[in-house]
Amino acid sequence: MHDLMIIGFRTILMYVLIVIILRVMGKREVGELGVIDIVVFVIIAEVAAFALDSPDSKLINAILPMLVLLIIQLVSSFVSLKNKKFRNIVDGDTTVIIQDGKILEEEMRKQRYNLDDLLQQLREQQIGSVFEVAYAYLEPSGNLSVFKYGETAPVLPFISDGDIDVRHLSIHDKTEEWLLQELRKKGIEDPKQVFYCSYEDEELIVQLKQAYL
Repeated sequence: MHDLMIIGFRTILMYVLIVIILRVMGKREVGELGVIDIVVFVIIAEVAAFALDSPDSKLINAILPMLVLLIIQLVSSFVSLKNKKFRNIVDGDTTVIIQDGKILEEEMRKQRYNLDDLLQQLREQQIGSVFEVAYAYLEPSGNLSVFKYGETAPVLPFISDGDIDVRHLSIHDKTEEWLLQELRKKGIEDPKQVFYCSYEDEELIVQLKQAYL
């Protein structure tokens, strides 16, 4: 009876603690969870299970690892927010899979994404043929974003929070040198000053960081 009361108390405590941790970590859909988020969730679940399976163990032995995991996740989220390269390493980046009706085989191999997966996701979006597709993007979540001919193509940023995305430049047949030259025409000498930059309707759209406004 004593053990049952302890297990009941620990179950309630673990439930409340995990809810608090998830709230602190922020709202994200399951399909949008990054690698670090998933690892943290799995380990937290294991730690909580250990605390419930071993009523004789000290609660601090379960609570401390969970708090450490929360700190790790918060630090990684902060670094990811400030550093796009770190974000790309941890969460991945958007990849062009189809461009102008042509499947980009090399990009598919890099993402370990096969034709069966591609065709299935196209069918799920009522796309009967690859040749109907102007652009298809494989998102970090694993979802496929498809745009047919005649639809507004998505805008891929050339600069995100000061970091130049060379891959996005190459999609538009632009170079880093061209981008720097265009920025200088606008009086911007350092891309680190730029919060967001895109190329729309043959025009470079630039938004500076608040510190440089």
